[in-house]
Formats: sequence, structure tokens, C-alpha cells
Amino acid sequence: QVQLVESGGGSVQAGGSLRLSCAASGRTSRYTMGWFRQAPGKERESVAQITWMGSITRYADSVKGRFTISRDNAKNTLYLQMNSLKPEDTAVYYCAAKVNPAIVSTPEAYDSWGQGTQVTVSS
Repeated sequence: QVQLVESGGGSVQAGGSLRLSCAASGRTSRYTMGWFRQAPGKERESVAQITWMGSITRYADSVKGRFTISRDNAKNTLYLQMNSLKPEDTAVYYCAAKVNPAIVSTPEAYDSWGQGTQVTVSS
């Protein structure tokens, strides 16, 4: 397993932007990684995933066209650029990594998790 630490969360108004980062200790260059989120009283849900070379990405329908996932393997860092934020994007955002290279969106498939960072979008 690797250690993951998210940063970049905060409070913004609807329509604003935030960029989340996830720093990994240990090499994650061959790991598929992803972002997930969990709102109060709701289950953890998929946001976006990316393969280890960054050649394949997958997004939840709710964030397509607004969020962009990327990674810098030289820096062992995963990013999530979030634009046109909506109040319904409010949640704790988690990054996760999995050794198996298959790109999947189910949280249970991921081996390592960060502690989460809060994103709050006000209307």
C-alpha cells in the first residue's frame, strides 16, 4: 500500500473552481488512481479515474465537462481540476490507488485511500 494525502479543498461559491492534489508516498506510477467523494448521509461515489500512464480516464456523468483528472508520475501526485462547481458537488473528496491496472469506478476495488479533503460549494 501507499500513503495518500489530499489537499486543496475549501469553500467556494457556485461557478467557482478548485484544484485538488493528492501526494503519494512511494511509487504509484503503475497504479490506477481515482477520486471519489462522499456527501453527508450518502454513500461514497466515483468522481474520476485515470490509468497509470494517463492514457485512459473515466468520469462520472455528473462531473463530465467540468472536472479534469490528471497525474504527474515524476512527482507522485494526482490532481483534480474542478470548474463550474455546483452546490451538489459539496462533499469530502478522497483519492485512492489500486495495484490492479484495470480502470474501474467501484470504491471497493481500491487498495489505498487518503484521509479526504472537504469541498463546500455555496449557492
